[in-house]
Amino acid sequence: MTARSCAAWLCLLLLSVGPAWAKCTSVATVPAAFGALNSTQVRNTVQLASSSNSGLQCSGSVLSVLSSTDSFKIRITANTSGLVGPGGDVIPYTLYADGTTTYPIARGAWFEYRTTGILDVLGLLNGTPRNVPLYLRTQAGSNVAAGLYEETLTVEWAWDYCEGIGLGGFCIGRDTSGGSKTLAVSMTVTNDCQISTPNLSFASAPVVAGFGTVSQSLSVSCTKGSNYTVGLDDGQNVAGGRRRMKSAASGYLAYDIFKSASAVRWGSLGAARRASGDADVNPGAGTGTGSQVFNYNAKVYTDQATPPAGAYTDSVILDVQF
Repeated sequence: MTARSCAAWLCLLLLSVGPAWAKCTSVATVPAAFGALNSTQVRNTVQLASSSNSGLQCSGSVLSVLSSTDSFKIRITANTSGLVGPGGDVIPYTLYADGTTTYPIARGAWFEYRTTGILDVLGLLNGTPRNVPLYLRTQAGSNVAAGLYEETLTVEWAWDYCEGIGLGGFCIGRDTSGGSKTLAVSMTVTNDCQISTPNLSFASAPVVAGFGTVSQSLSVSCTKGSNYTVGLDDGQNVAGGRRRMKSAASGYLAYDIFKSASAVRWGSLGAARRASGDADVNPGAGTGTGSQVFNYNAKVYTDQATPPAGAYTDSVILDVQF
């Protein structure tokens, strides 16, 4: 073999290697945000989030030449056990390698992407530069206060793979390296209430003096730690500061709703509202799971003329303010 032919052969070898080189590097992560969710959603339903980049980026095309000895591993650690809120409440969640629950990633343990086939499924190393995503799912059952919940994860990557293929398919170099980056996870929990308001019925009477007092209650279950007020609006036919029911023939029957067993009208503005601390059962801040009960009594005003016979109705809106 002459010196010239040897040089030509080496040149051919380098040309063959060039397109098969594939580099992996540790890059900045993309935060994973669950967004804004009310406390009922967080407590009752699994919530999903993801990061489009968990800190590893690879370019080139090495998927077709990866062997059983190649490795792409991730290890995720944190000083906390989930998303932590301002009051110390924690929302736990699980990490996954793909968009299903097939490949959970345990905290503090190395998870191998190569042998599980995740790289093949997601096509992460085949073609143009790709980032490795990360998926998160909360666990239902978290009864937490409103606020911003955050956690910072430390994401470590370690890889060991053949980075260059020469003539005959032989590996001519291995990329054995790694990197560590932090990944921010967040969720904003908002206040919410579950409300139960049974219908109110005065039954029937021939004259206004025949309607008796109706004593009932409504219940509210609001976000843990929330202080709130409950208001009742004036209905659809208010006049002269009194609520009124209306018939199909446009007759009116004045009535009102009063706080607990008192003669204090329950309204929607200022002191006319009722505070959570004023609940008749379980007064105080919301608990997230238990109900707070507000009693009331309702009366038809007897100082009005008896209207024509008919069915009289009204609709009153209850609102909760935090």
